[in-house]
Amino acid sequence: MPWPSETQRDTEVFGLIDKERERQNTGLQLIASENFTSPDVMEATGSVLTNKYAEGYPGKRYYGGNAVVDDIEALAIERVKKLFGAEHANVQPHSGASANMAVYLGLIKPGDTVLGLSLDHGGHLTHGSPVNASGILYNFQSFRVGATDERLDFDQIRDLAIKHKPKMIVAGTTSYPRRLEPQPFRAIADEVGALMMFDIAHIAGLVAGGAHPNPVPYADVVTFTTHKTLRGPRGGCILTTAAHAAAIDKAVFPGSQGGPLEHAVAAKAVAFHEAMQPSFKDYAQQIVKNASALAEALSKQGFRLVSGGTDTHMMVVDLQPFDAELTGKESQLVLDEAGITLNKNNIPNDPRSPFVTSGVRIGTPAVTTQGMKEPEMALIAEYIATTLRNRNNPAAVAEVRAKVAALCAKFPVYPKRA
Repeated sequence: MPWPSETQRDTEVFGLIDKERERQNTGLQLIASENFTSPDVMEATGSVLTNKYAEGYPGKRYYGGNAVVDDIEALAIERVKKLFGAEHANVQPHSGASANMAVYLGLIKPGDTVLGLSLDHGGHLTHGSPVNASGILYNFQSFRVGATDERLDFDQIRDLAIKHKPKMIVAGTTSYPRRLEPQPFRAIADEVGALMMFDIAHIAGLVAGGAHPNPVPYADVVTFTTHKTLRGPRGGCILTTAAHAAAIDKAVFPGSQGGPLEHAVAAKAVAFHEAMQPSFKDYAQQIVKNASALAEALSKQGFRLVSGGTDTHMMVVDLQPFDAELTGKESQLVLDEAGITLNKNNIPNDPRSPFVTSGVRIGTPAVTTQGMKEPEMALIAEYIATTLRNRNNPAAVAEVRAKVAALCAKFPVYPKRA
């Protein structure tokens, strides 16, 4: 039976996809966990590999017809091992969250104590939030950033580790703008006899590009997403020492996932290849330069930067000094109208709820992919400040929207469909 004819094409969905392409092309994409993938990554993601079922691993599948798929997955594994210097890799996780849960399943037991960064201080949902399976199944104890400097306090982390004797310590963040050195986590883990897991979901591209320390030589296991700064397809990956390889593979399949998404695995392989090119190092360095420039420009506009600035691809902005009445929720909504996309975000010890917040999170991976540099960061800060100062003036917001569109037209991402 043939597919629907061209006259039966789903114009409704493809029309909406065209609208989304237009939105991405004409607006500033400043969500720290988003990026623009290459056409090659998108081609692999939409390839015929989506048709193939491949439960198992290369050379050990439960279905026939996997000779080509085996080669593709093996290539992805070898590339990511080389990229990060890892002994073993599993490229099948569907997301960073599923990668993290597979690690817990494989290396610790339900009820075991784990130490991780609190969600409201910059940690991730899967680092022990009580509404997430990680917090439901495991006894997570949380550390927090310092009250004055808003940075990790390793004396506090060590004290908590000695007190609670965790089976695992989880390093990694989603809204912490400072460098994460792996050595202090390793030293504390060794002192209390804990495993060390490092979640580099946000900074994987910075690590691959040499703009952030590589935790692989220090950690028992490293997890990450392949989108964000790594600029690949949406998905996850786990790197581990040879000692934990079998346990991790078993925890991914059959422990927590069924058939892998081999079209996504192929796209990951493409992204790993792209990250090995010399130009990717320049890209990673420019992400950090742009974030620093944007943070400085926002400070000059009257915003307060959590922890005083950034060393990475992101910043968390406290809106209260700029305007005590302004919330993250309202900021996100009005900036959307101005063609500036970011997300509301709690600041440490936020007096407002996670649904409202007193801050926003801003990242530079996508605009850096477009080719924007430090001069454009000053313009972006100006557009953000102008929009928020005039949030009750639709004409002023529309004027910023036009400026944003003009700026983005100088740095096109994806061409319009023919």
